[in-house]
Amino acid sequence: MQDIILEMRGITKSFPGVKALSDVSLKVRRGEIHALCGENGAGKSTLMKVLSGVYPHGSYDGDIVYEGNTVAFGGISDSEDQGIIIIHQELALVPQLSIAENIFLGNEIAHKGVIDWPQVYATTAELLRKVGLSESSSTQIGKLGVGKQQLVEIAKALSKKVKLLILDEPTAALQENDSQKLLDLLLEFKAQGIASILISHKLNEISRVADTITVIRDGMAVATLDCHAEEISEDRIIRGMVGRDMEHRYPQRIPNIGATLLEVSDWNVWHPESAERQMISDINLKVAAGEVVGIAGLMGSGRTEFAMSLFGKSYGQNISGTVQLRGQPVDVSTVRKAVANGLAYVTEDRKELGLVLDESILRNTTLANLGGVSTRGVIDDTQERRVAEDYRKALNIRTPSVFQKVMNLSGGNQQKVVLSKWLFTEPDVLILDEPTRGIDVGAKFEIYSIINQLADEGKGVIVISSEMPELLGICDRIYVMNEGAFLGELAAAEASQEKIMSMIVTA
Repeated sequence: MQDIILEMRGITKSFPGVKALSDVSLKVRRGEIHALCGENGAGKSTLMKVLSGVYPHGSYDGDIVYEGNTVAFGGISDSEDQGIIIIHQELALVPQLSIAENIFLGNEIAHKGVIDWPQVYATTAELLRKVGLSESSSTQIGKLGVGKQQLVEIAKALSKKVKLLILDEPTAALQENDSQKLLDLLLEFKAQGIASILISHKLNEISRVADTITVIRDGMAVATLDCHAEEISEDRIIRGMVGRDMEHRYPQRIPNIGATLLEVSDWNVWHPESAERQMISDINLKVAAGEVVGIAGLMGSGRTEFAMSLFGKSYGQNISGTVQLRGQPVDVSTVRKAVANGLAYVTEDRKELGLVLDESILRNTTLANLGGVSTRGVIDDTQERRVAEDYRKALNIRTPSVFQKVMNLSGGNQQKVVLSKWLFTEPDVLILDEPTRGIDVGAKFEIYSIINQLADEGKGVIVISSEMPELLGICDRIYVMNEGAFLGELAAAEASQEKIMSMIVTA
């Protein structure tokens, strides 16, 4: 167990005004699964970018010793040549290309400049077999689900003779079955002597597969835990991550539920490209003032399609049904009208649909309500900055300036910027689609606290989440959804994961 494949010594990395890593050291043994835990912005991904050459030698202080030799990677191709492969949270696949073309893109099998396609397809088939995929090598990537795309990324890593595999939040967008398949694959790699570094916020997954856990907080390695020497509880990991005990994962709230605020009746939606395919069937939903209502269901159950169709008919066609706010019919036929009538929707995909990543926090905060910082159609720069600063403080967005580009923020802070944008529209009902996906337990607690505050202010909050403990922890009432329809509803006091799953599987 002392066969060290990697040692990072005293790694320090700074950006303008921020020290991202401070004297971080890390050892990884050959054939082990080494988990990296920490809050968003703690420095986990930065450390792995240093290792893989994304941040080249010379841009950081400290040493990397790999297979007994001090290395100086000038770029990601240098680390890949040594068998260090990183799979980022955002998959680097080309949807229009086939599986085979993606796997060997930039690493083509060719003779005298001509690609050997029979060899490419034969090798791809063997790689797919190793990762448990039965698809044809010629299948277009865009036709695969996210779980299978993740496995293609791993097959791509295997094609490069991987010795050390780095996975950054590999299961963040996967449903339970796909997550389990991926973790089983890591255990198979471990048996083959391949080392893995796993970055994940899902502590139950880490507990299942990790041999060693390194906890990073505020750019420093604060603990290294041997999972074979002692039983490591989730609370122990959390204590290291946030620097304090978290006796309650969910902030306490005493509900003060008022009259019905939002009522959706007989809501039907058909697929945007297939008019004969009904996606949402006869949904009826009520949300009261001061109430947090959850929508539970498996991935593909129609939760997001329902939310988007309700918010300005952003999804689907031939949409029918009625929407009432405080007992009065409202027009939600466009996003502009939905916002004007008190609805807001925080998308599950903050990077693609929720933010303009290359713009500042300030611009993103006011984007959905420019009229709120304008006079006669001209933006008041002073007022815009004041609004952005107010939300930065109110939501505790960790940044040195509201002029910081949102692409440089951690996931949790990006999510707070999305919330700021929609809170500035002063909605009556806020729909939150997977509001804590890909963020750590500390940031989750802050998001939950914001939800509670909104409910205490008399707003209605709808929460869509794939994490049933989350729904049970923060909601007053939960609708259960499957195949585009509501199967029923449960009060929080009587709900459980078993009851919810039972409703789904027996429908």
